[in-house]
Amino acid sequence: MRMGQVKQLLMMHQQGVSNKGISRVLCVSKNTVKVYLNRYLAMKTAIDILLKMDDFSLEKMFFSGSPSYKEPRYDDLKGRLEYFVKELKRTGVTRFILWEEYKENLTHYYSYSQFCYHLQQHLQSSKPSMVLNHNPAEKMFIDFTGDKLSYVDIHTGEVIECEVFVACLPYSDYGFAIAVNSQRIEEFIHAVKSSLLFFGGVPQVIVPDNLKSAVIKTHRYEPSINQALEDLANHYGTVISPARAYKPKDKALVENHVKLIYSRVFAKLRNRTFFSLAELNEAIVILLKNHNQTRMQNRDYCREEKYLADEKSLLKALPETDFEIKHYKELKVAKNGHIMLFEDKHYYSVPYQYIGRKVKVVYTRSLVCAYYNSDQIAVHERIYAIGKYSFKPEHLCSHHRHYLELSPEYYKTQASKLSPKLEELIAIIFTNAECPETHYRTCDGLLNLARKTPQEKMDIACSIAISSKLHTYHFIKNVLENNVMQEQVETDYKPLPLHENTRGKEYYC
Repeated sequence: MRMGQVKQLLMMHQQGVSNKGISRVLCVSKNTVKVYLNRYLAMKTAIDILLKMDDFSLEKMFFSGSPSYKEPRYDDLKGRLEYFVKELKRTGVTRFILWEEYKENLTHYYSYSQFCYHLQQHLQSSKPSMVLNHNPAEKMFIDFTGDKLSYVDIHTGEVIECEVFVACLPYSDYGFAIAVNSQRIEEFIHAVKSSLLFFGGVPQVIVPDNLKSAVIKTHRYEPSINQALEDLANHYGTVISPARAYKPKDKALVENHVKLIYSRVFAKLRNRTFFSLAELNEAIVILLKNHNQTRMQNRDYCREEKYLADEKSLLKALPETDFEIKHYKELKVAKNGHIMLFEDKHYYSVPYQYIGRKVKVVYTRSLVCAYYNSDQIAVHERIYAIGKYSFKPEHLCSHHRHYLELSPEYYKTQASKLSPKLEELIAIIFTNAECPETHYRTCDGLLNLARKTPQEKMDIACSIAISSKLHTYHFIKNVLENNVMQEQVETDYKPLPLHENTRGKEYYC
């Protein structure tokens, strides 16, 4: 009975109306009237006091609780409930096994159904839910769906399954989804970047699940974040705060969003066949737009309207440069002053002072950087040519750098400083030379002779070599050592005298 009817019952009883008369007026059975009057008599409280009470207080007086909760067997069961909850977590332990153990040495015990009821009530009351209020542009929840979508490889006919990444902004519940090939770090970072680009800004905090691409090692207080995801957070100016392991309520909205994606995307694509990942994502974009523009239950707006009105303007702006994944390696510098990036099988130089030491290498899609004791010692453009070497001259020691600087022009320049004739001789040596490197040692010897010989004497020796077409180091050395330059100058190019024994060309006709 309503408490208003109970008050009328009490007033009529006070006025001396019989139980039958009260039953007729209130349209209830005589037994109901009798039950309420018996409860009134058991209270031993005056009717005037009861009539002045509000409905809730009066209801509490008439219904003070179930008597079953005052029984000794309930107190006994209540003391064991925590033990039962702990035992249920053990392998193979069921509620029926616990009930059999519970009633084994008891005379008065609950039936199996009542045992399960009280245990379930205890489980629910010990884990209450809380309504969380989210601020606009504060968080972005991200997760992968358990089920997968797929497409058919047009060349092989193979059905390729793909993961589906889901993100949402909890304040507006504005959602995003994209299909990727796997949950590997490269695909995961691509999905996160795509979600930030879709939202058109960066939230203060990104809340991922504890998948390996996001969290290397889970911990209740300080989980270890994947280095690539941490780099992404630093690039976009946000923070990574993973949800607790096995606590889906920490990101309940994205869990709910996954269910919505199942019904509004997966279900509508179940009978369609796609032949590329791009084609699949195009279909997801269309369905996702319909999902965000669908009016929400018990709301007079859709997710997109809420997002555009209250949240988008508060997101931090996206950086001008795109984020590239950084990979980290520790490599030993080889004796030739290079490190090998095993992923590409390409070699990069570092300063020769670090030969034999281990350096930290950080590389992206376009750059390779080497560090030693936090100091950057080398930067290279990333090259994907297998077995090739990328080096900078300043990384080489002095004699290696000198060797690289050797060229015909170098020797001509050095010779011009010592002797004009030597410069002319070296120019002749390199003329029509198919492989100039084979003449470098000859030129080194000539320069060495020129430094030890007076210029005038060296000019004469070079002139003799040019005229004789003998451009070797040993010839010029012999000329200088035998000191035959003067004699050669005096008799140089004297014509033969005329005499009768000259036969002429007619003799041979």
